[in-house]
Amino acid sequence: MTAPSDVAAGDVAPLPISSALGTRNLPAAERAAADLLIALGVDLDDESRSKTPGRMARAFDELLTPRRFDLTTFPNDEGYQQLVIEREIGFTSLCEHHFLPFTGHAYVAYLPGERILGLSKLARVVELFAHKPQVQERLTQQVADWLNQHLHPKGVGVVLVAEHLCMTLRGARATGSSTVTSALHGLLLNDARAREEFFSLANIHA
Repeated sequence: MTAPSDVAAGDVAPLPISSALGTRNLPAAERAAADLLIALGVDLDDESRSKTPGRMARAFDELLTPRRFDLTTFPNDEGYQQLVIEREIGFTSLCEHHFLPFTGHAYVAYLPGERILGLSKLARVVELFAHKPQVQERLTQQVADWLNQHLHPKGVGVVLVAEHLCMTLRGARATGSSTVTSALHGLLLNDARAREEFFSLANIHA
């Protein structure tokens, strides 16, 4: 009998949060937020705004901190060979160019190989990569790559549909516009019928 290891078969150690961002300094962030607001002409002596810099620092800290989790997988004992799709996974990330949020829904699918995973874990992988300064294209690819590398499925498909506040509130002010990105691996990339089935079952509303 094989001796147990620290990480059970099928368990994947969580991605360390520190690998995504550097060390946090909330007092410095609060001071910087105050300097920014004052430079923009905001009166922080007003009672209703006096604590705004601290709130800003804590809000960004929360937006940039994903929850840790273990991607626990299970044997595909029933030999399930069809797509598993989680639709309309809500997410929020920060545009790394303007540090304004972009929000939307993720559609994540995989074609099982030897192992399967709990559906909630698909949403947690999206959260893991959304809680950092991002561009939507990279976020889409990172979710697909991570599932492909850690789950070893026969195929992976990820589609993100998002509204970018840097486009709707400023610049082009394209109110109501959405951006759609996709990333595919395995059979969902190389087999036309599998790819068509994914996009059909996802029933994406852009």
